[in-house]
Amino acid sequence: MPKDDSAVKGAQGAGPRPEPQVLMGNYAAAEGALAAGCGFYAGYPITPSSEIMEVLAERLPRQGGVFVQMEDEIASFAAVIGASWAGAKAMTATAGPGLSLMLEGIGYASFTETPLVLVDVQRAGPATGQATRVGSGDVLQVRYGAHGDTCPIALSPWSVQEMYDQVIRAFNLAERYRTPVFVLADEGVGHLRETVVLHRDFELVARVRGNDQPPFGHPDPDGVPPMPIFGDGANLMVTGSTHDAWGFRKVDDAEPHDLLVRRINRKILDHAEDICEVDGRFLDDAEVALVAYGFSGRSALAAVKALRRAGVKVGLLRLKTLWPFPARQVAELGKAVRRLVVPEMNLGQVGGVVRQHVRCDVELLGQVNGEVIEPEAIERKVREVLP
Repeated sequence: MPKDDSAVKGAQGAGPRPEPQVLMGNYAAAEGALAAGCGFYAGYPITPSSEIMEVLAERLPRQGGVFVQMEDEIASFAAVIGASWAGAKAMTATAGPGLSLMLEGIGYASFTETPLVLVDVQRAGPATGQATRVGSGDVLQVRYGAHGDTCPIALSPWSVQEMYDQVIRAFNLAERYRTPVFVLADEGVGHLRETVVLHRDFELVARVRGNDQPPFGHPDPDGVPPMPIFGDGANLMVTGSTHDAWGFRKVDDAEPHDLLVRRINRKILDHAEDICEVDGRFLDDAEVALVAYGFSGRSALAAVKALRRAGVKVGLLRLKTLWPFPARQVAELGKAVRRLVVPEMNLGQVGGVVRQHVRCDVELLGQVNGEVIEPEAIERKVREVLP
């Protein structure tokens, strides 16, 4: 993934592969953070993400890290930003109402190019909603909640294994692109218990550090500058105001603002092919396809298998990355099938984006009752819209 081999530590795969074990998804996310080298966690307990915080409160200090329970989500995110600038791999976890409180900090972290990980275990909203029930209503908030032009990275796990794997990948992407990275889980996956292997078959991306180069500028329009660290001797300013390549405020100058905003977007969008991951099933001869993500992807796959047994040519494209949006993969699928169906636990947040990238018919199957979408509901929808 990184362009420079110096940015990669050695493979972590030495020794025998661990035995499978049964874990809750939130526990697996915490294990992934520890495996990725997380050194700092600040958070505030909120259902349905609290188990991540509980595990790290116990385990992180025993591994030489720092855990802090903050007074609220605003302070939690600010602490994570500060820890990252002090050199730590830092993260927090929350759910929808907490994410709403973090939005100003998310914008600041994006503009200051601060690498960190935020695991959002989504629940039924809006507002307080149903604190213990499932939902997927934060997808567009992660993309557009912070004002101004930024492009986040957001991953979408559908299993306990992917809670582990994608948290590790989130830390790698955060370090590689110097940006906040979201793991957009949901209550269904967060509280699911199933088999997981806490393997070490991965590489870790090391932060590119340096004091002698501009910390907020790069000669390449899509480049990622090295990151100085407080305590390393750099004369360092980190401001949420418009700044030049060295961090000096330039709030009245057009060119520095244009250069900075375009680069922090291009460093993500120009590398979308490296960032975006999808999982295609039964698509070779499909006439209708489902586009799904998260826990809904599990129901979608079960529906596809049932419909295939009945002779229906249907397939599944599961979005493992939501942002940047896998536009190429979705557009190619839209050319290959007659119709797309997008099941999700909201009223069409991803379905509306899919419609922007295809010319075929797109049918939405939104559900907002705090329950997971059952395979039978997806089967019925596909049969209703068969060409």
